[in-house]
Amino acid sequence: MEASTRPNPPYQPGNVVAGNAIAGNSAADGAVHKAAASVHSAVDKLAGAADEATRNVKPAIARAAQVAHSAVNTAADAAGPAADWLSAQGNSLRETQRKMVADAGQYVAASPWKTLGFTLAAGFLIGRLMR
Repeated sequence: MEASTRPNPPYQPGNVVAGNAIAGNSAADGAVHKAAASVHSAVDKLAGAADEATRNVKPAIARAAQVAHSAVNTAADAAGPAADWLSAQGNSLRETQRKMVADAGQYVAASPWKTLGFTLAAGFLIGRLMR
């Protein structure tokens, strides 16, 4: 954002200021010209300060963006191995689950009455604890 300053246009007697025509009164012309010059000077100083602030802020913004990009890259680099590890552990857990289900099925098939007794006892205990 580059601000440019405009040259101060000279005050011309007879111009319309605030809706009133100035007829060339030299005292009034001098006062209006002085006020206009003062306002233009203040605006130019303000524009200069804004330009300076912009020049000072641009490097800070660039550094902040660089730090943010670096942080994102570091997080992504750390997340990659963690995601691979979780994927491997997920496969291991699924395999363990399949094995336990198969073993439970074999146990139920080998001794159905014992399984039924354990199931009824567990249901009775859970029911008593829930009250």
